[in-house]
Amino acid sequence: MTFKDFDFKEKLQKSIEDAGFKEPSPIQVDAIPVILSGKDMVGQAHTGTGKTAAFGLPLINMMKGNNGVEAVVIVPTRELAMQVSDELFRFGKSLSINTATVYGGQSYSRQLKHISTAGIIVATPGRFLDLLRDHKIDINPSFVVLDEADEMLDMGFLDDIKEIFTFMPSSRQTLLFSATMPNAIKSLAKSILVEPEFITITQSEITNSRITQTYYVVDDYERDDALIRLYDFKNPEKSIIFCRTKKEVDRLSTFLVSQGFSAKGLHGDMEQKQREEAMNAFKKGKLEVLIATDVAARGLDVNDVSHVFNYHLPFDSESYVHRIGRTGRAGKDGTAISIVTPHEFKMLQKIQKDTGGKLEAKVIPNIESVKEKKLTV
Repeated sequence: MTFKDFDFKEKLQKSIEDAGFKEPSPIQVDAIPVILSGKDMVGQAHTGTGKTAAFGLPLINMMKGNNGVEAVVIVPTRELAMQVSDELFRFGKSLSINTATVYGGQSYSRQLKHISTAGIIVATPGRFLDLLRDHKIDINPSFVVLDEADEMLDMGFLDDIKEIFTFMPSSRQTLLFSATMPNAIKSLAKSILVEPEFITITQSEITNSRITQTYYVVDDYERDDALIRLYDFKNPEKSIIFCRTKKEVDRLSTFLVSQGFSAKGLHGDMEQKQREEAMNAFKKGKLEVLIATDVAARGLDVNDVSHVFNYHLPFDSESYVHRIGRTGRAGKDGTAISIVTPHEFKMLQKIQKDTGGKLEAKVIPNIESVKEKKLTV
């Protein structure tokens, strides 16, 4: 199955192709037709299954585009709000649908200005409820999405969410996504959804079983040395290193070039021409290493990437799945390696729980074993 089978609007289909999306994931296959039919829906799916596109694409397809705020997406954290907002903006841009991100810690006036031109609001519960209570916004959305409902429950947002729905129109389509289904979520679903369809995606469908996932524990100051030693030992043909920030991408690409690697960075602050040059060189095999941020690599579709390195773990499991999904494509085996400090163990455990993936702990090869490997190759 391909995205063309959903018969989306032409401009939306083009945005999907530009983003490098080829085949829909299991949650997208199941959820998109239900959402397009106008029904309410409960989707039990973990982070990293492609949920944002599963609800975002059909909603954008159904939006009129000139009607003020037509859709509201409520998420637990500001990081997720920014990530979901970026992805929805990328899909909606060609249809002139803007997104506004609403979370605490940012000025009200700036957020209100964005809302005034937006078709979609992506919000955390607390700040969104403030705006509704104070009558700072007057919206009448046709679509309301609760994403990661169980996370919001764990963070104590249940009462806020119930109150938010008192401000929402009764004639709306409501979608709820949750990795787990505790009783509180079931009763919330009963109170805010009307005869919903239930869709469940199993753990085994999240990550590609052809990808070997390992992690190496180091202290923060040892990351660069660890990376070089792993490169010398693994000798990858074509690899991507993921960093959290643009600054890190720039620093690391300079460092790797100084170590004799043919490497280039890829991030959102680079000019389009520079990004295209780096991408084309990597695709044609003129570059061994591409160093990228999550956002820059979202639409990356290269089949022969042998290794993916996480210089830092990402902030969420969905980004982890996207990152490691750059390898092990087109039926080939792939290797995903994460460099982790003891401070990141909690995040590592969360990624394992969310994705159902098995990350094996390994020890950084010492200089003797690297030399030995080079002599036997």
